[in-house]
Amino acid sequence: MTHPLGVSRPDLEVTDLPTPEEVFKVSRIGFKEIVKYAVGPSLIALGISIGSGEWLLGPLNVGQYGFVGVGWVIVVSALLQTFYNVECSRYVIATGESPVVGWGRVPPGWPLWVPLSVLIVIFAFIAGGWAASAGQGVYALVHGVPPAATDDEPRWWAVGLLVLVFLITAFARRISRALELANWVMVGSILLALVAVDLLVVPFDLWWEGIRGFLTPAAPPAGITATQLGALAGFTALASGLNWYVMGHYRDKGYGMGHRVGYLAGLRGGRSRLLSSGVTFPDDDRNRGLWRRWYRLLMIDMWGVFFVGAILGMLLPTILMAQAVALTGEKPTRADVPTFVASALGGEYGRVVFYVALAVGVLILFSTQLGIFEAMVRVTTDAANASSPRLRALIEGDPRRFYYPFMLVLLVVISVVIFQSLPVGLVEWSANMSNLGALIYPFLLMYLNSRLPRPARPRPWHYVILVLNFLFFGFFFVNFIADFVGDPLVTF
Repeated sequence: MTHPLGVSRPDLEVTDLPTPEEVFKVSRIGFKEIVKYAVGPSLIALGISIGSGEWLLGPLNVGQYGFVGVGWVIVVSALLQTFYNVECSRYVIATGESPVVGWGRVPPGWPLWVPLSVLIVIFAFIAGGWAASAGQGVYALVHGVPPAATDDEPRWWAVGLLVLVFLITAFARRISRALELANWVMVGSILLALVAVDLLVVPFDLWWEGIRGFLTPAAPPAGITATQLGALAGFTALASGLNWYVMGHYRDKGYGMGHRVGYLAGLRGGRSRLLSSGVTFPDDDRNRGLWRRWYRLLMIDMWGVFFVGAILGMLLPTILMAQAVALTGEKPTRADVPTFVASALGGEYGRVVFYVALAVGVLILFSTQLGIFEAMVRVTTDAANASSPRLRALIEGDPRRFYYPFMLVLLVVISVVIFQSLPVGLVEWSANMSNLGALIYPFLLMYLNSRLPRPARPRPWHYVILVLNFLFFGFFFVNFIADFVGDPLVTF
């Protein structure tokens, strides 16, 4: 029995959904089991999320223009992106296919959408601004002072951190699980440290100013460009229209039909068991009930972990930046924003606080580096493995034989690129390119999700939210292109 879905890809085999207890190897799913076993993909996404937007673009814009008129863009972006993440993950859980493979089912078929999607992801993130920014933080930790804009040593530190990402994945048994554990440590440490530092140094009126700015719709502040706002919107929470590149981790976690399709193993994990095409479930009473259970776990993971973490991850660094601006009487620039807060706090509160702030910044940016670098390799591997029978024969059905050599090639390319521009300039480019995805993928998702087994299909208002993603992020991308080639469509 098969389920036809789209074009140019095999029909989906049909079999029963697994139970969460079967997947996570427990007798029952309670709160402890949810935290210990079910939560995970959102942490990988959150590790990327609390990064370029939260430590660089959000604080840069707030430091220069204040909260009002900027904060509401952050909240709207986080809400729209979390809804979008749920819809991307819906497809993964219902079919076991990562989104880049699913795009190949949309007319006219995989020869257009799969290569194009891989190119868009790589084009958006290969600039490596997240890596270069992390290198600036490591340099300051080692030398005790921020680097000069012309100093190349921070970029070599960035290259070293790329090598560290390779080693983390190479020594993993299951790559997704290694990323989860790393992000449990990093995201937990980041949020705890930010809360502690903010409570110690940020006055209550700034806390309230930040919260009020998040909740107050207002015109953008004078002087800010739509390109700057678009970068902030694109990298708040995750990567706007390109968020799908991380949602394949639900497959590797074993959510729903992902358990039937398999996962990418690390070098220590034995041969990868990964089907080249997806599987779905029949529309009967048992599977309808199981689908509702998996969907509830997805909602907990996305809204309870990702959304809450993304809002805190943006609020805490931005109010800290506002306090740094108040202390110094200066505003951050694109060149010094990665270390601006640490320098300001160190000058006021001493070297210990300087190093704590630097360490938090490095963790924030490295968690982003870890997730983005691995995701570019993962998306390309999934696409190649699913689309090319010749490649599957060449690698003898083991995707690791493509994954690790491609990671090394990408490491070399990014290492060259990060020597070419200021880190924040690279990040702004990546963020606005992410908004390009919002012009394309909401509509591809509508096509795919409307053809899932009936229990998994979205409700009508979900399609409305996807159109809002297209309008909100698409506006910023169109303005970015107009600004890039001439004059922006909108100025404030």
